[in-house]
Amino acid sequence: MSAVLARIEDVIGRLLLAAVVVLVFIGAVSRSVNHPIIWSVDMAQAVFVWLCFFGAMRAMRAKAHIGVDYFVAKLPPAARRAIELCLAVLALAFLATMGWFGIQLTILNSMRIFGDSGISYAWVTAAVPAGCLALGLMLLVHLFRALRFGGLVFSPEPRPLGEADTTASPGNAPADAPGHGDARTVRSAGEL
Repeated sequence: MSAVLARIEDVIGRLLLAAVVVLVFIGAVSRSVNHPIIWSVDMAQAVFVWLCFFGAMRAMRAKAHIGVDYFVAKLPPAARRAIELCLAVLALAFLATMGWFGIQLTILNSMRIFGDSGISYAWVTAAVPAGCLALGLMLLVHLFRALRFGGLVFSPEPRPLGEADTTASPGNAPADAPGHGDARTVRSAGEL
């Protein structure tokens, strides 16, 4: 089930990215021939907001969000795990707060028309509570797995040196492929 959801999420993200590119291209071409299609820029902005949350969800699923772990990576595994568990609780509180205010913003903007598109601005602001809910659920899954099986919430599990990366997604080269850092492993900043 998780693989199916990840695939659906990936397809939607790719479609949203393609839509942004097409809408911006149409807007640019129409302006260059002195017949601007004003709504294309508005729609590109609306789609981009949703795209940002789909990208954040994909990064959360892969534990690939950017983090500065120089000092944390030098800590013993138990201390590092405790810090990640605390950070997960803080992140859940942040997502809940942002989702709550996102719902209020969506309700406030339900009657506002988005630019020249003719659609309600609520369709744009609804990305905030929807994205926060999805990110929160994914974070809860990571938190549950970390509590139940041990391990980390945000960071990928460390691999022994020389172990090949077999989790690369289709179409992407594994992390130990030529041109992707040291062929032995990919290390965090704290391990350098």
